[in-house]
Amino acid sequence: MKILVLAGGADQIALICELKRRGHTVVLIDYFENPPARDYADKHIVASTLDVERVKAIAVAERVGLVCTACTDQALLTVANVSEQLGLPCYLSHRLGLNVTNKSYMKKILADNGIPTARYAIIDKQDVGILENFTFPLVVKPVDCNSSKGVSLVDEEEQLALCIENAIKASRTCTAVVEEYKKGDEISADFYIKDGKAIFLSATKSVKIPKRSSFTILASIYPVVDLAKQRELERIADCISAAFGIVNAPLLVQLIDGEEGMSVIEFSARMGGGSKYSLIHRLTGVDIMAEYVSLILGETPSVNPSKQVEYAKMVYIYCTPGVFDHLEGFDMLKDTGVIDDYFQYKTAGMKIEHVKTSGDRPAGYLITANTAKELDDKQFFVDSHVKVISSIGEDMMIHGLF
Repeated sequence: MKILVLAGGADQIALICELKRRGHTVVLIDYFENPPARDYADKHIVASTLDVERVKAIAVAERVGLVCTACTDQALLTVANVSEQLGLPCYLSHRLGLNVTNKSYMKKILADNGIPTARYAIIDKQDVGILENFTFPLVVKPVDCNSSKGVSLVDEEEQLALCIENAIKASRTCTAVVEEYKKGDEISADFYIKDGKAIFLSATKSVKIPKRSSFTILASIYPVVDLAKQRELERIADCISAAFGIVNAPLLVQLIDGEEGMSVIEFSARMGGGSKYSLIHRLTGVDIMAEYVSLILGETPSVNPSKQVEYAKMVYIYCTPGVFDHLEGFDMLKDTGVIDDYFQYKTAGMKIEHVKTSGDRPAGYLITANTAKELDDKQFFVDSHVKVISSIGEDMMIHGLF
């Protein structure tokens, strides 16, 4: 079968490889000329994955039997929309795709079904009057973007109008959500929903780059929850699947674990980005990408997680502005067992302009250990033994962020 894959980042390499391993032909759509996944596909077409009419036209012209993506949010909505229009199989309807990718619809359904989430307001202009009874700090974000684009933490009213303006500009529907900030650990929990029931895979703590108003993730740390909290996460996932009508799908839920208990930030019916599929495999023994491919091909996934490691951390690398060329030191550390694996998110010639979103990181790496100290020691060692080399031959990696 010929299959259309939307988005050609590093995570989609695993999707394409699994599809091709099963004998399928892959046509890739990505708006970059040289995305990381380009050479793994049979054909690459330069186009935006968010342009529904263009994607539909390509699907028709290529006579594909399936449109899919993995580990990315907004392209998932295009998949659901185009698949429904063309009568192609998809585990999400267009309506469900909207509900799980647009925070305006999502927050309303969460609130209407009593699922804990922060107090919020939807804004489509810079009228801050409706927020007069909200308590600072506030979080402002576009309703329909991923990778933390346009997201700001606002400590005082003087900053609010500008942050709302920026979020609205970043939104395809010119709409922002403003919510009260909840203190606590940010938890990223992964599940597989089978016949409407949540199977818990893993939970990690998301560590942000310190002293920044953005929400740039520096690392994901495991373990983070005990059995009681795991049961609470499972209960929340079951409530989400019931409220939104999710029957069979991966489920990523981001929450705050604070003094008042768990509170849902947002979720999506997909695997997380940033090589999360690989982290889940290492933590649980479940090859979630392979099982996901079984799902989208109409087969029955087999998801039976079991604990594989004591401690783990997925660490993301950020850089000073410049043009990426290559990585150094990672192969040696992988060969010697210091790191379990590493992931390159940029190809040579790609610009890195700032440290604001997940799209700004050129690489990440996974480490595991038997103790927390061993894990920390490994991270310090890696930080001092790897480099990100720019087009002018300089190390552009920002070391010592943790």
